Amino acid sequence: MSYSFDSTSILENEKRIFPVMGEIHYSRYPKELWKESLLKMKAGGVTIASTYVIWIHHEEIEGQYDFSGQRDLHAFVKECKECGMKLWLRIGPWVHAEVRNGGFPDWLLKKDFQARTNDERYFDCVEIWYKRIFEEVKDFLYSEDKKDNPIIGLQIENEFGHCGGLYDESGEVHMKRLQEMAINIGFKVPFYTATGWGGARTGGMLPVMGGYCDAPWDQRTCKIEASGNYIFTYERNDHNIGSDFGLGEGITFDSKAFPYLTAELGGGLQMTKHRRTIARAGDIGAVSIVKLGSGVNLLGYYMYHGGTNPQGKLTSLEESKASGSLNDLPISSYDFNAPVKEYGQIYETFNELKLIFYFVRDFGSELCSLPALIPENNPLKPDNLKDLRYSYRSDGKKGYVFFNNYVRLYQTCDHKNVEVKMPDGKESLIKLNVLSKDYFFIPFNLDFNGTKVIKTNCSPLCKLDDGSLVFYSNFSNKEPYFELDKEQKDCNFLLLSKETALNCWKSLDSHLILCDSLIIQDKDKSSAFLYSRKASSFAIYPPVKKEIEGFKYCEEKNMNQSKNFKPYNFSFYQSLIEPPSVDRSLLKQELIEESDRKKVYRLDLSLIFEDFKKKKEEKKVSDLFVKLFYLGESASLYTKKEGKRILLADNLFSSPDICWEIGLKRFINEALDFSSLELEINNLNEKDQIYLEEKPDFTDGNLCNLKQITFEYEICQEIKW
Repeated sequence: MSYSFDSTSILENEKRIFPVMGEIHYSRYPKELWKESLLKMKAGGVTIASTYVIWIHHEEIEGQYDFSGQRDLHAFVKECKECGMKLWLRIGPWVHAEVRNGGFPDWLLKKDFQARTNDERYFDCVEIWYKRIFEEVKDFLYSEDKKDNPIIGLQIENEFGHCGGLYDESGEVHMKRLQEMAINIGFKVPFYTATGWGGARTGGMLPVMGGYCDAPWDQRTCKIEASGNYIFTYERNDHNIGSDFGLGEGITFDSKAFPYLTAELGGGLQMTKHRRTIARAGDIGAVSIVKLGSGVNLLGYYMYHGGTNPQGKLTSLEESKASGSLNDLPISSYDFNAPVKEYGQIYETFNELKLIFYFVRDFGSELCSLPALIPENNPLKPDNLKDLRYSYRSDGKKGYVFFNNYVRLYQTCDHKNVEVKMPDGKESLIKLNVLSKDYFFIPFNLDFNGTKVIKTNCSPLCKLDDGSLVFYSNFSNKEPYFELDKEQKDCNFLLLSKETALNCWKSLDSHLILCDSLIIQDKDKSSAFLYSRKASSFAIYPPVKKEIEGFKYCEEKNMNQSKNFKPYNFSFYQSLIEPPSVDRSLLKQELIEESDRKKVYRLDLSLIFEDFKKKKEEKKVSDLFVKLFYLGESASLYTKKEGKRILLADNLFSSPDICWEIGLKRFINEALDFSSLELEINNLNEKDQIYLEEKPDFTDGNLCNLKQITFEYEICQEIKW
């Protein structure tokens, strides 16, 4: 296997591939849960993990390195290899990542030279750090004679010249120097990348771009203007993180010389103290469709997996105004409202993105070779909510049409019976509805396993080894339509609704599993694990017609939702296992402090926690989630360890309809006192300078109250067919 790239895409063995990359920070997640998390990412369709190596997490005190526990970079990279996940290592030295000093240790900033300049004393410090990283990962770098090694890419710095650093040609010198340093140390990999938005310097490396649906770092505390990331455009500069340079300005490299790759599409939004933005499935899904229709040939998401900041030896490690940053963030939580959340929960964006990731995994090779063709009548300004937004990926004769009628927090106009034409504008292609909040894509004149689809209002999802092609219809066009190149009574297409497709899982042995709970696989192709908080059912195709331990065989059912398609019979199974309930009488709570500023509750979860540990040891459950419903500005949960009061978890309030969840699985091996937890809720005043996307009802101007505590067990069942 060999890797390379040209001006169009990344190539594997000289063939175009369409990778999907998802960011996970090993140092922000428990070591014992890395494997489960990587398998969740693979189940979602991610093919490359990316991770920052955050300097301050490893060398908070100069010369005292910590690569233990969840900071064990060597173990994380080894886990990636064992899980079959490729890795893009982002070694900084400055990373931002909403971490203290952008990842720089305090001691570095106290030196008598300025960091992120061409001062040789700075380069000397970076070289020592790079060498230390290399010692951890040197056995896992991909090469022609070590093709199973995971590290295929290296990102140098982050936003250099856009967010700090050097803004002129000396910045190019700086980036080239860092790359040369890394290579000389031994970091020899197929790809070297640099972030390219907003005037950032790339040093000739492969530029990767970004795109967020909102801007939690924006200093305003109001609803901001419609994002340009919902517009089809040839412009690669992000409309939010590069917006201070303006559209069409600030790009420092020749876009025509490099493929359009992304590393920082917002997989979610990390809330700040002053902006409580909430990423929804449509917010992220629509941006992804727009980027596909604008020519992207690598989808990379930051973050794809949320986490928790580790504890510092000298200070807390979050980004804050006190340490010189623009924003205040939670001390502990780095949930990011990501597809996989802080405690491993699956968020609604996970399945939404899975639809796109499955598609590019199976059909991305051909998609890569189809350039973006954006009609002149396509809206060019984000505030145009009236006109239809659409684009082509096409060679002029075949390809895909992408539609987006979704703009986060804004209402767009419905478009009914839209006549779509070929890219040349001459031949009519199809009529369909594109209603407000719709975003989807459809193929035309494309061959799918020997059957040419002339036109359709449905989207391809994936293909199966038996030759079946899976399509789904979007919400607004309820009646599916296909026109094929010849009369074909039973074409080899399985057609689903989008609601059903969202719950599709493609197994390693090319079975299609329909289940509304998480399905992950390890290495056994005919075995999977179902994670759920309820008794779940699943359907599988091709049907297996056999007993599966812990499940009752129910029936076979045809899942095709169109009479023009041949029947596809699925085997249906119902779980025989119900997640246990929690005896709430074991919970003890009392209000122990109250003031105008906050309320403090004492919680005793010791009996509940011990019961969970017992069930966990008996392999009856996977996790126990504490669900805290509260009203207030923020909340923090404290415990004791070795007699010291420590922060267990924290949360920024965002909506009265969103509860704060804490998974207890990660604490099983910790020597923590669950008998005397303290929950602090800070008062929220309606005059506070905070943007709340979903405002609560302020009856007396203040909110500070614990409404309810509930619990949910998660079970994990093996499915072996």
